[in-house]
Amino acid sequence: MLGRAGTWEAILDEAQAANAHEHALTVRQALKSYPWAVAWSLVVSLSIIMEGYDTILIGSLYAYPTYARRFGEYQDATKTYQIPARWQSAMGSGPQAGAIVGAIMNGFIIQRFGYRPAFLLGVVLMAAFVMVSFFGMSVELQAVGQILCGLPWGIFATIGPAYASELCPLPLRVYLTAYTNMCFATGQLIGAGVLKSFIEWDNDWAWRIPFALQWLWIPFLFAACIFMPESPWFLVRKGRYDEAEKSVLRLMAAHEKPQAKPLVALMIHTNETEKRIAEGTSYWDCFKPADVRRTEIACVSFLGQITCGAQFAYSATYFFQQAGLDSETSYNLNLGGTGMAFCGTIASWFLMRHIGRRNLYLAGMSAMSMWLLIIGALATNTHNPAVKWVQSILCLIWLLTFSLTVGPIGWAIPAEVSSTRLRSKTVVLARTSYYLAQIVANVIQPYMMNPSAWNWKGKTGFFWFAFACLSVVWAFFRLPETRGRSYEELDLMFEAKLPTRIFKTYHVDAYDNSQQTKVDKV
Repeated sequence: MLGRAGTWEAILDEAQAANAHEHALTVRQALKSYPWAVAWSLVVSLSIIMEGYDTILIGSLYAYPTYARRFGEYQDATKTYQIPARWQSAMGSGPQAGAIVGAIMNGFIIQRFGYRPAFLLGVVLMAAFVMVSFFGMSVELQAVGQILCGLPWGIFATIGPAYASELCPLPLRVYLTAYTNMCFATGQLIGAGVLKSFIEWDNDWAWRIPFALQWLWIPFLFAACIFMPESPWFLVRKGRYDEAEKSVLRLMAAHEKPQAKPLVALMIHTNETEKRIAEGTSYWDCFKPADVRRTEIACVSFLGQITCGAQFAYSATYFFQQAGLDSETSYNLNLGGTGMAFCGTIASWFLMRHIGRRNLYLAGMSAMSMWLLIIGALATNTHNPAVKWVQSILCLIWLLTFSLTVGPIGWAIPAEVSSTRLRSKTVVLARTSYYLAQIVANVIQPYMMNPSAWNWKGKTGFFWFAFACLSVVWAFFRLPETRGRSYEELDLMFEAKLPTRIFKTYHVDAYDNSQQTKVDKV
């Protein structure tokens, strides 16, 4: 077969043909030609729903009457039960601590064994660890349960975008990696609906059933583990070219199957190019000169999902209540907000196609900075009863802006900007950066919002406004445009150390006879 056949020149010709074919595909043609690549990307990324579900579950349970009564302390000042800020911080940060361990572990597993074994491990761990949260009757056990559940979340969150980016052709790459954010939003929408359904219950089942519903996903995900194809890029990196071709054939429609060998040739050529640029595939190699810029872009762009104020706006239910709204109104607004996030992610697919990654990220971060500033400014007016409604609406507008821009594109950039040999490791480092920032945010956010602590309420917007502005500055100077670029083209552009501002207007010739990089200005 191809991997054992012939000369380098023959493989080069096949790779060049595949590269030209992939660039010529439209979105519609790609959907028709690679239906199973799309289907499997969608299925595997569905595991992210569980993380999105639990994220809103924990953040909203703080304000849930039965949960607060079971695990909280009575506050004379407010005449209500409140989860102490220290335990809010522990339960909010615990999943991220576990997810960091899970993500880093996942990088090693994928490199050694592939995506299927890693995915199976995540499913098994998830099925086991939900039991701790379901049966735990102390605030300490609740915190432990969240830490343990973080392990499989770290696995799922780093498999989804990396797997999609390796299965899908160039025209579909950004949509299927950004789809991860829609899965996250779907989980939050389901979680908000579930919480609203049980808010009137006056016993422990009101919070236990929402935890138990996570088990419904396990049989479906386990079936996916059995039948999912291994990434052909992983097989090429292992030198298993025959298996890579079989995997590619599983992803294609019948009329596209003649392109299987050229596509594997393109993968081989890209892999050889990356080996020439940088041989290693360890975490340390992500920080060596050949890849450190790509690692920075992946990590900081993902970090932007925190620095834009996500912990503030995504704790909407708790914020609504502290702003003075009753529990039912708060959960109705929360449900509406998650619905907006879902619709916003779908709309973002059309924006990404026409606006590009860089412009969309910059526009979204700038807009969210403005919303945070206004929310903070409104909090200085404590005498106007209408202020709490305006702040709540602005939180929802922030959420829609996030879902249109930084939310989905933040998932796509790390998977797209990384080299194929270091993709799983780069995505892990990017997601780990996100989790570390989330831990810090989860520790300080309850203190800023809790009436028994700093009690900043809406003035917390000023704090996050400053960090969002820093993210705008970074993106302007450091985030390149990668729309329409193949992985090999990006390899060569980063190797040439092109300035950020001219990424969009340069092309690369990766297929000259001497196999050297040529970078020519348009």
